[in-house]
Amino acid sequence: MENLKIPKNYESALDLHDTQVGIKTVKDFFQGMLSTRLNLQRVTAPLFVTPESGLNDNLNGVERPVAFDILNENQRPAEVVHSLAKWKRFALKKYGFNVGEGLYTDMNAIRRDEVPDNIHSIFVDQWDWEKVIRKEDRNMDFLKATVRDVYKVLRKTEKFMSIQYDYIEELLPDDIFFITTQELEDMFPDNTPKEREYYIAKAKGAVCIMQIGDELASGDKHDGRAPDYDDWQLNADIIVYYPILDIALELSSMGIRVDEESLKTQLEKAGCTERAQLPFQKAILDKELPYTIGGGIGQSRICMFFLRKAHIGEVQCSIWPEEMVAEASKNGINLL
Repeated sequence: MENLKIPKNYESALDLHDTQVGIKTVKDFFQGMLSTRLNLQRVTAPLFVTPESGLNDNLNGVERPVAFDILNENQRPAEVVHSLAKWKRFALKKYGFNVGEGLYTDMNAIRRDEVPDNIHSIFVDQWDWEKVIRKEDRNMDFLKATVRDVYKVLRKTEKFMSIQYDYIEELLPDDIFFITTQELEDMFPDNTPKEREYYIAKAKGAVCIMQIGDELASGDKHDGRAPDYDDWQLNADIIVYYPILDIALELSSMGIRVDEESLKTQLEKAGCTERAQLPFQKAILDKELPYTIGGGIGQSRICMFFLRKAHIGEVQCSIWPEEMVAEASKNGINLL
């Protein structure tokens, strides 16, 4: 089927039971290293928020949240979060975090409009993290330094897993390659953004693609970004080449968050200046929230990558098209 990629002669090195052990091994090691490297404290986080709070991430602006009403509050509406990009910044202030300190949490979401394939699911699980920074830290050098810290944790996790499991060989290069979306367009002007990501990831092994969300010289966008959390000039995706599927695999999206100036500019560019009146956005414009950097790191994505699985459904439970389940099973891919 069109949305299922079958690697030639694929056979999982781990059965269902040992896969569960492997998932825990990856998650325990990675989150421990991440919290130490970035000075993060684990906190609890909401599964749902109210629409009027402005806290839900509207992603590309077209995805529909899963919504429901609360019986004991006169059918008050609530939405399952798409991510915690905005909530985390409020939490840093509420919990009293200082500059250089941050939080991380398990974020579970339902993205009902996602098209399932080898690396996409309607169920999203990631570590969302956020850290307080100074206003003068809002620059490209600070972003790159933080990306390198996250990348070092990814490399150490791969090395650890290669010691635990003989079949896992190290794939990640020593250093991550940095490039902006405009530089990438200039390099591959006749290709789509996804094709560009594939070519650069395959050439470099691991790449950080920066400045996502604004229009490029061509008038197109590399990818969509909500205008009210990442600063489009100071954000990044960490993408690696994954030979099992011969694809560019995004493991993390992160960035320095909007300040009062960049929020105003981006709301205007996105044509949604009315969002400035929502509580979260208003708090930024009124300088009531700390300046921060943060991101999301896909839990199932890194488990899939480090365990060398062919489908994200081998490391997470979700709902898949029946024909996908049948075709995958015929080819040795057992979806949970």
